[in-house]
Parts: sequence; structure tokens; C-alpha cells
Amino acid sequence: MNHSPPAQHPLRGILLFMLALMLFALLDATAKHLTATFAVPLLVWARYILHFVIMLVFVAPSMRARLVRTDNLGLQVLRALALVGTTGFAMMAFRSMPLAEATAVLFLAPLLVTLLAGPVLGERIGTGRWAVVFIGFAGVLLIARPGGALNPEGVAWALGGAVCYAIYQVLTRRLSHAEHPLTLLFYTALVGTAVMSLSLPWFWFEFAPSPLQWLMIASLGFYGGVGHFILIRAFRLAPASVLTPFGYTQLIWAALLGWLVFGHVPDTLSASGMAVIAAAGLWLALGEGRRR
Repeated sequence: MNHSPPAQHPLRGILLFMLALMLFALLDATAKHLTATFAVPLLVWARYILHFVIMLVFVAPSMRARLVRTDNLGLQVLRALALVGTTGFAMMAFRSMPLAEATAVLFLAPLLVTLLAGPVLGERIGTGRWAVVFIGFAGVLLIARPGGALNPEGVAWALGGAVCYAIYQVLTRRLSHAEHPLTLLFYTALVGTAVMSLSLPWFWFEFAPSPLQWLMIASLGFYGGVGHFILIRAFRLAPASVLTPFGYTQLIWAALLGWLVFGHVPDTLSASGMAVIAAAGLWLALGEGRRR
């Protein structure tokens, strides 16, 4: 079925995009707080089951069979598993790293997409793009420098999350022209719920939240589900080349929440590394916009 292109409203798209990024930063900060008490697999399960319920209640009645109709089931499942990996690795990183630094390492994903775009999508990678990728990795070394205060295990988890997120983004690029956006969103919720439900027998006995903790756990699904829904809407109102450079405002949200909620301020070298990663990703995003 052909879908007529929606009218473009770049300013509204930018505002919705930045709202979605704020929700994702709130999800990360809430998850970091909860990982001090609960096992990460339980929190990942809660994030996806609530996202799944939101889809069933608000989207399934109108779309019905169209919501699950796909010609790329294998890639849908692989994409969803990559996002589950991103969520799990990120929460493990947040448990042992400051919010801003962990978010910065996760933002290596757009640079890794550049490396994967050649073999997976057949895109040509020029010398300049290779140089920008290596500059971005230099930013990670500033954050995770030998002798620094960060937990190496946390850095490793964050790097794993970045790899998974890069795979997720590459598969999203590949599927976005062939699948309905809400079908993509539904399969992430469905697969995430199914996979993480398998972990419940090992961790459920630890799960005894207070009423406030129940509310915070429920907010994970709200932030994730609503955030991704708003994100899809933003990309229907404005082209990716306009929105992508604004993605690095999530680093600002992460640094602000890390300071307000956890009392952490990045040191000079870590802040420099975050700036280098953001600058490298922004350069790639602007170059992508010019090519398109």
C-alpha cells in the first residue's frame, strides 16, 4: 500500500524531536536510579511490556492486521533484538557510570553506522568520513582514559550498547522504506517483551517495589513507548537531514539530569571527550544532509 507523503513542518518536527530526546534522557536517568535496587533484566522487561501494552491499547484497534503485516520478519526480529541489546547494555552502563559519560559513549553509534553502511547498505565511505570516525573514537579515549575515575566495566557495557544501537540504526534505514513506521515500533515492543519475559523466572523473586518504585518502573515504558511514537511523528514532519543534528541535545539533557539528580559534573577531559564525540557525529550528520 502506498502512503501519501505527509506535509512538511520542519519547526514542529524539530520541537517534537527534542521532546522525544528529553523523554529518552528521563528514561535513562530513571533507569540509572532503579538499577541501584533492581536487576537490569527486570527493568528491561518492564520497559518493553509497558511499551507493548501502550501499542495494544492505542494503536492496535485502528491498525488491526496492518500492525503485524511485514515482508521482512527476520530483519524485524533482528532489529528488535538489537534494540533490546541496546537497552540492556545501556542500563548496565548507567549502573556503574555517570549518566552523561555513559550517554556520550552510546553516541558512538552514528559513527559505527558509518562503518557498517558500506558492507550492509552499499554506501561509499570516503577518506573524510573515516577520519571523522577515528576522531570520535579519540573522544571515547578521553572519557575512558587509563587512570581515569570511570569503571572500565561500565565503559565496556556502554560500548556494547553503542554497537547494538548502530546495528539497530542500520536495519532501521534498510526497513524504513519498506515497512509502516508503527509496524517497526510494534515489533520492537513485541520481541522485547517476548525475549525479556524468558528472564523472569530467574529474577522475579527479587521484585518487590514500593508504590513509588512501581510508578518509576511504569514510567520506563511510558518514556520509551511515547518517546518513539513522538520520534516517528517528528520524522514525518521534517526530513532526517534537518532533525539529526539536533540529536546531540540529548547529551545536554543527560549532563543536566546527571547534575540535578545524581550530583555529578564531568571533569574537564571527560567533557572534552563528550564534545569531540558530539562534534564528530554532528559533522557526519551535516555531511549526510548535504549528500541527500
